Amino acid sequence: MQVVIIGSGNVAYHLAKAFTQKNIPLAQIFGRNKEALGKISEELHIPFSSDFLEDADVYIICVSDSSVENVSELITKKDCLVAHTSGSLPKEILAGNYRKSSFYPLQTFSRTKELDYSKIPFFIETENFDDQKLLTDLASLISENVMESSHEKRKYIHLTAVFACNFVNHLFSKAKEISDAQEIPFDYFLPLIDETVKKIHEIEPKAAQTGPAVRNDQRVLELHEQLLKDESLEIYKTMNHSIKKMYDLE
Repeated sequence: MQVVIIGSGNVAYHLAKAFTQKNIPLAQIFGRNKEALGKISEELHIPFSSDFLEDADVYIICVSDSSVENVSELITKKDCLVAHTSGSLPKEILAGNYRKSSFYPLQTFSRTKELDYSKIPFFIETENFDDQKLLTDLASLISENVMESSHEKRKYIHLTAVFACNFVNHLFSKAKEISDAQEIPFDYFLPLIDETVKKIHEIEPKAAQTGPAVRNDQRVLELHEQLLKDESLEIYKTMNHSIKKMYDLE
């Protein structure tokens, strides 16, 4: 089975790396960014091109959501299976006359961060049973956690991921802005961050909540608000309002 990955960003890199680590041959990695493709090719020993799309049985599109439809038009072969890796798009966004599917890995990908690919959940959606089995078998070569999922369910999986990952990471960034402004090393907070994440492996997040809002400690809340301004103050108020509402404190 010939597999081509389309894209040169973080998802494309990590999927290519996951496949090569399991000795799954890739016919090509294809995209616009020749420099990025060249680096991936050199590291993982995969043929690459920005001009010619190799003939394949399976094409996996790893590009931004806004580019998926346009990129999918580059695939003119009819007797093939094409999958995108988006958490929010339906498989029908793919624009060709081939068999359409989604191949969604639930993880945050950064180029320089090593990952245990076997722990990443993959959510598969196809048009027929044979393609479902094909992609499930392919994903199972790199992951221990592969599931079928409709687009309707996958939309909510992706939304949950935004809350659990993207928003949380943004709060880490805002926290670092505050610590940097006061010349407090952010490393001081890493044990706290690590324990916060570890705790929800054993305790429901709602039961694990601590802090001045859940204690309804108005004195501390007002003190903190005096230390903040502009966007950070609005975030602080919004978060505390949400916490209080969850615990029926207002």
